[in-house]
Amino acid sequence: MNLDKLKTTDALDVTGKRVLVRADLNVPVRDGKVTDATRLERVVPGIRALAERGAKVIVISHFGRPKGPDAELSLRPIAAALETALGRPVAFAADCIGEEASNVVGALANGGVALLENLRFHKGEEKNDPAFASELAKQGDIFVGDAFSCAHRAHASTEGITHHLPSYAGPLLMEEINALRTALEKPQRPTAAVVGGAKVSTKIPVLTNLVAKVDRLIIGGGMANTFLQANGTAVGKSLAEPDFQKTAREIMAEAKAKGCEIVLPVDAVIAREFKEGAASEVVAIDQVPADAMILDVGPKSVAELTALLASTHTLLWNGPLGAFEIAPFGEGTFTLARAAANLTKSGKLVSVAGGGDTVAALNAANVTDEFTYVSTAGGAFLEWLEGRDLPGVSALAR
Repeated sequence: MNLDKLKTTDALDVTGKRVLVRADLNVPVRDGKVTDATRLERVVPGIRALAERGAKVIVISHFGRPKGPDAELSLRPIAAALETALGRPVAFAADCIGEEASNVVGALANGGVALLENLRFHKGEEKNDPAFASELAKQGDIFVGDAFSCAHRAHASTEGITHHLPSYAGPLLMEEINALRTALEKPQRPTAAVVGGAKVSTKIPVLTNLVAKVDRLIIGGGMANTFLQANGTAVGKSLAEPDFQKTAREIMAEAKAKGCEIVLPVDAVIAREFKEGAASEVVAIDQVPADAMILDVGPKSVAELTALLASTHTLLWNGPLGAFEIAPFGEGTFTLARAAANLTKSGKLVSVAGGGDTVAALNAANVTDEFTYVSTAGGAFLEWLEGRDLPGVSALAR
């Protein structure tokens, strides 16, 4: 991907032009109401800016995983939420191609906004069917890809459509890419990455890519237990993947060869039960009883990591350090997140975070808005960390 070839619509006269914007409006909905509008709020400034420049803005998105048309997975309720967020009317078309869509798009005045029905009601969307992409393209004069979170999929609305229309990168997509490039390609050193979560097996490519990119790799969560086992440390009944000890040793050897320091916990919060309010205690990492499980990093680990962040200039964060969703096993993650937020606020740290569990943990710590950038993308964020090309970005950079 030659990311320097990405173009935006900033210098383009869009007055009267039909601009198809691929957004990610796959938001949680309960009883017909949007329960978390974060993704909507992120994409709204780009839509509003195009409308204010006189474009006819046609928003397209998927919603859920329908097997075909499904009233439960209609984007109609999202249209109402988008209208509220935008502060201007949003017309809704009951299909994303054909006469239904054309009639709604044709009725738009300059500055008008429409939302077309769920792309995935058509099998051609996920199959990247050229005929479906061609039909979709008939609704616009220009295409703007503004859904980084969907860019890891070569679908008709992310890749196929770019073969039919002049294509540009939207502001939210550019924000995401610039944040990740800042953290991985042009970072202020020293750099550190926090990689947590349950399993090493799901993040082998991420770890392998990051040891060549960062100065320190902080490993937490269940993943750390596998690395500890690989070093000969017993972890009791903790979540671990014994079959991946060899992989962990290979990653540690690669890190040593690349000059990347691997940082593992030195103490842990343990419990005999995995439940809210379970009796817990702190032990040194090599003193975990055979009948106990590690559920969070301990206070010494947090103090060491906090000190390490103080001498770091760029931080990338993906995954929690412990079972943060169950009290009291989120304190390690929350304390380190607050330390990162404070350093960011004081201008000493560039902090970029992403992934579903990460965002949930930062929200629980009330620091999401204090990080330099927090990505709402899940799979696309991970694939970027793996060093992979994203079809939806590559298509815009052709």
